[in-house]
Amino acid sequence: MERLTQSEEDAMYVLWQSNGGFIKEVLERLPEPRPPYTTLASTVRNLERKGYVRAEKLGNSFRFVPVVSADDYQRSSLGTLVQQHFRNSYKDLVSFFAQDNKVSAADLQEIIKLIESKKAE
Repeated sequence: MERLTQSEEDAMYVLWQSNGGFIKEVLERLPEPRPPYTTLASTVRNLERKGYVRAEKLGNSFRFVPVVSADDYQRSSLGTLVQQHFRNSYKDLVSFFAQDNKVSAADLQEIIKLIESKKAE
């Protein structure tokens, strides 16, 4: 899965939340400062080229619909991060955040319970 730029991610988050939309609708839902309409249109076309959205022609306009789910994108992005920065070790990732006090002992206990409940299924 090809990595997205920040502006592409911003557009995708809007499209995921609304399950698609026209460029004008995406533009209205983006936080300030918003890009120019033509810049956003180019960004969304790049998303189409990368296979993240598909265009549906409606009259004289195009409505863009996500093809890649937010979960799939997050899973892929996190996998890349772990591979590149933590030697493909999720344990090292969690350890990094625990040592940096970004994850509390209570959070770790909750993570352990989630893992154990998944094993029981």
